[in-house]
Amino acid sequence: MDCIEALVLGLIQGLTEYLPVSSSGHLAIGSALFGIQGEENLTFTIMVHVATVLSTLVILWKEVDWIFKGLFKFQMNDETKYFLNIVVSMIPVGIVGVFFKDTVEDVFGSGLMIVGAMLVLTSVLLAFSYYAKPRQKEKISLRDAFIIGLAQACAVMPGLSRSGSTIATGLLLGNKKEKLAQFSFLMVIPPILGEALLDVVKAMKGEAVSAGIDTLPLIVGFVAAFVSGCLACKWMINIVKKGKLIYFAIYCAIAGVVTMLFSL
Repeated sequence: MDCIEALVLGLIQGLTEYLPVSSSGHLAIGSALFGIQGEENLTFTIMVHVATVLSTLVILWKEVDWIFKGLFKFQMNDETKYFLNIVVSMIPVGIVGVFFKDTVEDVFGSGLMIVGAMLVLTSVLLAFSYYAKPRQKEKISLRDAFIIGLAQACAVMPGLSRSGSTIATGLLLGNKKEKLAQFSFLMVIPPILGEALLDVVKAMKGEAVSAGIDTLPLIVGFVAAFVSGCLACKWMINIVKKGKLIYFAIYCAIAGVVTMLFSL
């Protein structure tokens, strides 16, 4: 991987992590076009995912600060309830990560046909949530947080958008658009950081190596993903508030069909 490829893939990751079009699917497509595979692709993917997590912390720092200040009051306040929602939402993806990690990695290596199919599924989910009009709720409940977490766990499939799945699921449950984008972006921080930490530990134990990729492309990709992630995070919050997810449904449908045709 050279610096130009790293720059392009970093920008793709940063933009598509927050837009409901599947960052994993677009990274898989971009990597296939550049001929990047194996450990080289895995190492880069981990780095750019960490970069987008950091961009979330920067853009949503007020919310993160609000949560932790409330937690250290050691009482059952709104901040503690919000934190518990995040913890509950992590349970499904944690189970998938612990018990089905190898299966998921096999799926990620199964080609672009599955990516295209999952992009089409993302399109259907976004369209359905756009036209459905459930009764609106004031707050995200523990039950809703768990169901949204199930959507996040399903979105480990390449091409099935994590933000699209979690936001669409929340909308179908009747949660307000203004609350969902922030919750969707905050709930992914612990799983991604946890996954990155596990990979670092494996590397230190000699179970994994950063093969085939130099330090400079990693830095370029990291910076590109961080900067574009900051811009996309702000943009996506406004998009969700305005309810314009249908345009992404159209895009995912077209991208999915083209990807499946390309893989034939």
